Amino acid sequence: MGFCKPGGAAGFIAEGNTSPGGRLPVNTNGGGLCYTHSGMYGMFALQESVRQVRGTAPAQQGEVNISVCHGVGGMFATAGTIVLGSQATGG
Repeated sequence: MGFCKPGGAAGFIAEGNTSPGGRLPVNTNGGGLCYTHSGMYGMFALQESVRQVRGTAPAQQGEVNISVCHGVGGMFATAGTIVLGSQATGG
């Protein structure tokens, strides 16, 4: 998705960029192993993305203006990605 250069993911992750408080926090609700896994985890990932953008997530990552939610289904035969964002409105 272009978050780091090709071949640079291991170093990017090792530097803590994907941890809570990092530049690109991932699975801020704990993910499918730590939060819940009902067999249909995608809705929980979407719920976390919405909560982060709204500023209401239990593990809120500061002010979140953009959230990318990606999930797989159909025995990993299909995938979907949604980008959520907030925009301040003028008065």
